[in-house]
Amino acid sequence: MNDTPKMAVNPLLDFSGLPRFDAFDPAQIGPAMDVLLQQAQQGLKQATDDTTPADWEHVVLPLEQATERLSRAWGIVGHLSGVSDTKALRAAHNEYLPRITRFWTELGQSQALFARYKALLATHGDTLSPVRRRIVENALRDFRLGGAELVPPASERYAQLQERQAVLSQKFSENVLDATNAFELLITERQQLEGLPADAIDAAQQDAARAGKTGFRFTLQFPSYFPVMQYANDRQLRERLYRASVTRASANAVAPSDEETRSKLDNTQVIDELLALRSEEAALLGYGSFAELSLEAKMAETPEQVITFLRDLAERARASAQNDLQEMRDFAAQSLGLPTLEPWDMAYAAERLRQKRYAFSDQLVKQYFQLPRVLQGLFTQIERLFDVTIRQDEAPTWHDSVAFYRIERDGRLLGQFYTDLFARESKRPGAWMDGARSRAVRTGDVQTPLAYLVCNFQPPVGERPALLNHDDVITLFHEFGHGLHHMLTEVDEISVSGISGVEWDAVELPSQFMENFCWEWPIVESMSAHVDTGQALPRDLFDKMLAAKNFQAGMQTLRQIEFSLFDMLLHARDRRIEGIESVQSVLDAVRQEVAVVQAPEFNRFQNAFSHIFSGGYSAGYYSYKWAEVLSADAYAAFEEAAKSPEPVKALRETGARFLAEVLAVGGSRPAIDSFRAFRGRDPDIQALLRHNGMEQNA
Repeated sequence: MNDTPKMAVNPLLDFSGLPRFDAFDPAQIGPAMDVLLQQAQQGLKQATDDTTPADWEHVVLPLEQATERLSRAWGIVGHLSGVSDTKALRAAHNEYLPRITRFWTELGQSQALFARYKALLATHGDTLSPVRRRIVENALRDFRLGGAELVPPASERYAQLQERQAVLSQKFSENVLDATNAFELLITERQQLEGLPADAIDAAQQDAARAGKTGFRFTLQFPSYFPVMQYANDRQLRERLYRASVTRASANAVAPSDEETRSKLDNTQVIDELLALRSEEAALLGYGSFAELSLEAKMAETPEQVITFLRDLAERARASAQNDLQEMRDFAAQSLGLPTLEPWDMAYAAERLRQKRYAFSDQLVKQYFQLPRVLQGLFTQIERLFDVTIRQDEAPTWHDSVAFYRIERDGRLLGQFYTDLFARESKRPGAWMDGARSRAVRTGDVQTPLAYLVCNFQPPVGERPALLNHDDVITLFHEFGHGLHHMLTEVDEISVSGISGVEWDAVELPSQFMENFCWEWPIVESMSAHVDTGQALPRDLFDKMLAAKNFQAGMQTLRQIEFSLFDMLLHARDRRIEGIESVQSVLDAVRQEVAVVQAPEFNRFQNAFSHIFSGGYSAGYYSYKWAEVLSADAYAAFEEAAKSPEPVKALRETGARFLAEVLAVGGSRPAIDSFRAFRGRDPDIQALLRHNGMEQNA
């Protein structure tokens, strides 16, 4: 009997309940990983023992159980690296990253395990359930993509490529975070901040005081940066922040000021090496480009198909985008005294034009969206749609601003989640959902899913609650859509429960689907309350927001296509060929082709493009637009239900069907089959065009 007190156990080795963030110390990473890697190796040994039958119980289960513990513990380490970075944590994470990567590469290259899976399919394929058969078929595909068919020296080189790419991706992310934190702008005269909303000024003053300084402190964290770009009348102030933002982690960065540190944070060589390694990996596996390799596990079939899709959508959006730009140029020249519209003027001019045309500002709207009330409105909508209950729960957390919740149905726990919603310097920028634990059923016991929901909103200022602009509200609904996909699954097999096994270019379907509810009046009304008066958002203000919904939608669409096409073309080219175009020249060419607004020469956007260089979206950024077709068409089913003779009943039935055919099935079948099961047909782009006000350009 083990009499060791629970608190003495390394928290990374304690899988009895929720993660013990209150007991975590970076020094525990090494000892825990040593144990878990050994256990994972033992699981691999059991799975490849050819003295046992090649069946589910002797191949899949022992490997799955051993590797899941490693994944969960390392996932905690990776999560903390993203939301609570410290020197000690970074050092411990980076020390073990190569070893963790090496294990997964060796597992993926195991010819003995590959043979066992092939034997399992050959012997028991006809008797496996459809879900288990999909798991085995996915595994065989992943073995091929993971180099299991390679032999030395190619297999050895493949392992080296994986390890080096993991290190470089982590380095890219660290450089972006450090470069973001390296810049600060301290303003001492309040009159320089003319035009900025009071809460943005108060937040800057609070941030300066927290840093032990006098005045107003601005950083490149989005809640600090964007209000300046959107509202500051001081053009030079906008330009200073713009230059600092778009040159992050590059040789010509504004910060840090000393050349040696700036050089260390420059991601240019990191990008070049990553692309070369990805190209070499694809060649080793017999593909003409990394894009071809990447699409093997996605809905899209070829790079050419994706490129055609993006260029077609660009053509549909071009007329709207050109009209948007010309209107803004005319307005800037006539009303703002800006005969030439520079990049640092764009957000400012757009906001002023929107205020003139629609008689409201983002800042006015922001006063109605208090975070606690928005969360309650989001939860109420989810409860209504999917017949669940969400309530606050208790758990150890990594920061005092983190909250914890549970989702139930008829008293049965379905899942739990953390919300970490405020920006801080130890946290990487952006918003994301990640799984801390996936649903699985073993020997009758249900392991319920656990999720992290992370955003970077402006923290509360003074005694006031945190206020969100409407884009923040949309971001919150978006990330929660991912969370629902992860937590409302009813699949019992861990490899395809929740978002596991879902094609990357379909995983955005539930998240983008949820965004639509941010534009429904009953929902918006219920989750709004003015921070001073408590009054709900007035209907006439909402009508103005709705009228402005597609304001500059053409330009915004082309911007996303610019990112997507750059990513795909970059990875569709064989970068082993001497003299291939530079990354910058590829981006320049894409901008010339699709953008209506050209970036300045000093812009180094790619050096902080974390999605494709450290976030898993390499040759996959197009997924946002691809899945938007699916999500818009899926939401159209709810629009149709709302117009039926019995809308309440029809909406309830449509929500139940979306839950059953999309969310609950997770990755247990191809995403296109889930969509067809819900919609009764293939996807149609018309709903996307209509939602973006571009139907006339179809």
